[in-house]
Amino acid sequence: MITLDQVQSFVAVAEELHFGRAAERLQMTQPPLSRQIQKLERSIGAQLLERDNRRVALTGAGVAFLDEAYRLLNLVDSAGDLARRVDAGAAGVLRLGFTAVSAISILGPLLRRLTAELPDVEVRLSERVTNAQVDGIRRGELDIGLARPPFDTALLSSRVILREPLMAVVPEAHPLAALDRPLTPQDLEGESVIGYNPQQSRYFDELTVRFLANAHPRIEQRVHQVLTAILLVAAERGLALAPASASSLHVEGVVFKQLDHGGGDTRLDADPERPVELHAIWSRGALTPVMRRVLDVVTAIDE
Repeated sequence: MITLDQVQSFVAVAEELHFGRAAERLQMTQPPLSRQIQKLERSIGAQLLERDNRRVALTGAGVAFLDEAYRLLNLVDSAGDLARRVDAGAAGVLRLGFTAVSAISILGPLLRRLTAELPDVEVRLSERVTNAQVDGIRRGELDIGLARPPFDTALLSSRVILREPLMAVVPEAHPLAALDRPLTPQDLEGESVIGYNPQQSRYFDELTVRFLANAHPRIEQRVHQVLTAILLVAAERGLALAPASASSLHVEGVVFKQLDHGGGDTRLDADPERPVELHAIWSRGALTPVMRRVLDVVTAIDE
């Protein structure tokens, strides 16, 4: 079997064409160097060097093997460098889950920053709602998710990476669109409001219900996606609540209005003016070096 020491010994002799100088370069004596070359030639089944008392020269087989030896040593160096970078979290594969709304607010800046700061980390994207991300992490299909609370804290670790305001989405021809002030829950009293599905869109359903706790709107339709709610507002099917980042979708026919949270139930919000939270989530106890590096980048996006 060919060993790395044998290849390194051969390269030194091939470059020096002198056993004494090659041995000195390798910081060893000539007898063990000669034995390494003999073992290599036996393993290959060909003579690589012609040597006598006056000269050392490469055979045809030796010339051919020298090129392959250089490639082998470069591959070993590259493999070692890659292993070190993976161990430091600077290289590897990261499987990232995200929701459609998180893609609006953070995915673009995050991917650009990851490309700039961790160019050797391959990011594999998977769009999934929060529950599907949690299942993907549990099954080992995802490393990190960008998702909405609440989470099973016994299973998952999480970190808040973005907070943003909740806003009202109003048809541009609606009287509320012309008001020169934030909207209160009482402004939506009796209005037709597009709500969110309590199972598939639990987070935005809870935010909507919480803000409208002291009002009595008519929730006549429930949807799964924020974009769907905004499109229904544009069709004048009602009003909706959505994260501020959704305004960047530039849906025609709607106006985004600030909310006055003073009349709503904000007791559960860490930041009442920015109650919409996006979290990075990952399996508790499974933080690899590359995940740690990516999380550092993700956390810095909102700074």
